[in-house]
Amino acid sequence: MNKATTHRYTLAAIALLAIIVGIVYYYFFAALSLNTETQYIYIDNDDTIDSVYNKLQPFAREYQMQGFHTLVRHSSYADNIRTGRYAVKAGEGAFRVFRNLKNGMQEPVNLTIPSVRTVDRLAAEVSKHLMLDSATIATALHNPDTCRALGYDTTTIACLFIPETYDIYWNTSLAKFLERMKKENRNFWNAERTEKAEALKLTPEQVVTLASIIDEETANDAEKPMIAGMYYNRLMLRNAKYPEGMPLQADPTIKFAWHRFELKRIYHNLLSINSPYNTYRNAGLPPGPIRIPSVAGIDAVLNRVHHNYLYMCAKEDFSGTHNFAETYEEHLQNASKYSKALNERGIK
Repeated sequence: MNKATTHRYTLAAIALLAIIVGIVYYYFFAALSLNTETQYIYIDNDDTIDSVYNKLQPFAREYQMQGFHTLVRHSSYADNIRTGRYAVKAGEGAFRVFRNLKNGMQEPVNLTIPSVRTVDRLAAEVSKHLMLDSATIATALHNPDTCRALGYDTTTIACLFIPETYDIYWNTSLAKFLERMKKENRNFWNAERTEKAEALKLTPEQVVTLASIIDEETANDAEKPMIAGMYYNRLMLRNAKYPEGMPLQADPTIKFAWHRFELKRIYHNLLSINSPYNTYRNAGLPPGPIRIPSVAGIDAVLNRVHHNYLYMCAKEDFSGTHNFAETYEEHLQNASKYSKALNERGIK
């Protein structure tokens, strides 16, 4: 074979190799997704290989899906589908997407624990971001044994949850989810916060309970330390009239006791409810928080404003802030102004 022939064969081999490389690249490494933004697919326990195909199909290129099918046929993936939330990024080929799915290389979700009033509402919100269903979460949070294992009871379990945003895998189990919340709770109650609670002679659970009332009283973070100071003064007051402490007389606890969160005004007939959450009849804090309080609410308690106020009433300008008073007589004047403003607006 002369040099010219050898050269032609070499060129032909190189061309053939280039064609093979091109085909391999086109089917397995060229961008699978038609979109320029990252797409996410969610694989749950009920998924089969056909449903995985169906979840990829809407945004996948035809030939790259053929490559994906080929990879599946030559692997055990169809019999070992792994749950999770998987990212299909722009530019990623069938091979990369297949590898991520096969190896369970999922993307975490940003789970924000919401500041809500009930654990049932919490369960509903969390279930929107995790594979867990709301009934499973709610049942656990109402279970005395589960709560006890976490260091709480069914009235204080809301104290476990700190309303921050966490990176967590979508297919996290219930046990792992609660374990993660316990870890984040310990991180939140660092030495500084724990020392401040001890200085107030309050446990973290009592701080959270008081914070939940404050959050219900106002959405104005700047005013929360003032309200915290007022309620703390009542909580710690001891005299001949209030040997066990002055009742908090917090309207939000009455709403919680009745589970009537829509109430705009608390009338006298509502104050007779026989409930441990009725802070008009019972001195001290209620048995647990009336919502999952915000971090601002918790820190407002820990950093309360020192003052002598024992009373507060919403301002008549409906600004969301309050008039404070040291005496009951002054408080009655503030309450009269607010009641008049409510009547003028027809609020019942």
